Amino acid sequence: MTVAEQLNTSKSTAFSFELLPPLKGNNIDKVFKTIDALIEFNPLFINITSHRDEVTYRNTENGLFERRVLRKRPGTVAVAASIQHRYDVKVIPHIICSGFTRSETEYALIDLNFLGIHDILVLRGDNSHKDRFFTATDGGNQYAVDLAYQVNDLNNGKFLDGTQIEPFETPFTFGVAGYPEKHEESPNMESDIFWVKKKVETGAQYIVTQMFFDNEKYYDFVKRCRAEGITVPIIPGIKPITLMNQLTVLPKIFHVDIPEAFAAELRKCKTEEAVKQVGIDWCTQQAKDLIKNNVPTLHFYSMMATQSVREVAKNVY
Repeated sequence: MTVAEQLNTSKSTAFSFELLPPLKGNNIDKVFKTIDALIEFNPLFINITSHRDEVTYRNTENGLFERRVLRKRPGTVAVAASIQHRYDVKVIPHIICSGFTRSETEYALIDLNFLGIHDILVLRGDNSHKDRFFTATDGGNQYAVDLAYQVNDLNNGKFLDGTQIEPFETPFTFGVAGYPEKHEESPNMESDIFWVKKKVETGAQYIVTQMFFDNEKYYDFVKRCRAEGITVPIIPGIKPITLMNQLTVLPKIFHVDIPEAFAAELRKCKTEEAVKQVGIDWCTQQAKDLIKNNVPTLHFYSMMATQSVREVAKNVY
């Protein structure tokens, strides 16, 4: 069954989470330890993030600059294959526009097909750290919609060079991102939902939201989507705060609000351990309310929060 089929037939709120590939030079043991800590909650799927190359420059002895291209977290396809081999769980790698050419994307999709991985999450991806605004790689896709069209072409047996092949026996199915508090580059919420609908019209079978800390933001987003005729499952993404600096870092990086009631409780904390517990308590309240409202799955962003995610899951499942 595809993820969408599982979501549409499930009679209760499932559990899922997102992982990062290990940093370049590290082994996969930390990834496996995270999964081992959470596997008892029977995840419906595990997302594996993908990360673009970054360009850096360094001074050389002759006074010139040397351009270096680095990928800090390679291996999304390989990590997905390793998890699928080790655990009986569906793995959904991110396929992104950012930092990749259409040709590189095509080869990644061919590799995934060989590995029997056909559920993917189609995303534009983040800006390069040196760029204020998103710029597509030369020969790359500019928007998630463009990437979705490329996936559809491959599903229909069409390579980038126009060569026709027999369509894959199992076509790719994909989800996309949604932003309950608006994507940072959208001029308004109406425009943001216009593009969410466009992604669904290109074939997206479900939506996974950016993290949020106020459930009303999620409910309002779902209501707006439904009013525009978007009927696919909308999966809420949540994260337990674990460190005091996340009170300012998360809004800055992810452009999300933290409710004042939550922020006030965090400010009372004298230790990081106290912060961690407040984060667990708040996320547990969010999770219980979302389950009460019959969301398809609770999707946890687990980076730096594995044990907190485990505590929340123990509280609600």
